[in-house]
Amino acid sequence: MNAPSSRPPRTIAEYLEQLRAALRGADPALIQDALYDAEEHLRAELYERPGRDEAAMLEHVVESYGAPDEVAEIYRDQEIKIQRAIRPPPPPKRRSAAGRFFGVIADPRAWGALFYLLFGLVTGIAYFTWVVAGLSMSLGFSVLIIGLPFIVLFFGSVRGLALLEGRLVETMLGVRMPRRPPYPPRDMTLFQRIGAMFTDPRSWSSMLYALLLLPLGIFYFTLIVTWLAVSLSFIAAPVLKLVAATQHWDVGTCTGGPDWLCNGVEWMNGWGGVTVLCLLGLLLFFTMLHVVRGLGYLHGQLAKLLLVRGVEQRA
Repeated sequence: MNAPSSRPPRTIAEYLEQLRAALRGADPALIQDALYDAEEHLRAELYERPGRDEAAMLEHVVESYGAPDEVAEIYRDQEIKIQRAIRPPPPPKRRSAAGRFFGVIADPRAWGALFYLLFGLVTGIAYFTWVVAGLSMSLGFSVLIIGLPFIVLFFGSVRGLALLEGRLVETMLGVRMPRRPPYPPRDMTLFQRIGAMFTDPRSWSSMLYALLLLPLGIFYFTLIVTWLAVSLSFIAAPVLKLVAATQHWDVGTCTGGPDWLCNGVEWMNGWGGVTVLCLLGLLLFFTMLHVVRGLGYLHGQLAKLLLVRGVEQRA
């Protein structure tokens, strides 16, 4: 915890700056949430007492809401408690390599990443279409009187999508993301706020993330579906063999080929071959869960970089 500031804050901006300094080193998503909550509370206090200046209001708030360093400490403690409460129970620790390999099936993060990446194609198409259509229409409307309001609404919608995507990432991939949007600036004119929205790197990085999600979604979907199809078909080989035997299906024989090839085909058509295929399918399935869990972690870090970058600066 940082040392408390020797100078009491006299304005809301000073209070937030001291709070930001006290939270230095914390998760960027936590900093954004804390700054939003603090500014919302301070603005509400100032609105309810229109005759009191900021310095007098802050003197009262420090006694009730807390000094910046006290609020920072509270948020750090609450974050630890919340993360402990919402974190899924960890899988039991396995000492053997086989236990760690097969124990992935009991890891909730592996299944959360599987479903997130599998359906990432749907969200990728939606985000990509929205951003491309919004940018195209913004350029088209820029020469008209409705151009500026449309562009502002489009940029606001991108921030809303970024917040929604952050909730999905945190829920399914376990990466801490903001639960509050950046607080809109109040000490600027309307055109200054619009300019700040355009120059905020978070607006453009959020669009970049939305555009990247489509090719990433295609890659994730193709990889997982192909891997699942191969592994599950191998696992089902004994069942198919049993059905073929009971129904007297002719699975074909090798004719006209070399002896080593025909012997291999006959062996694969037998119970020994389908048993090996089943075991190989199980190994492929568990390997896929490990790969998916790793991809989920990497994707969560990408989302954090592009959707939460620069939160320690004023939005």
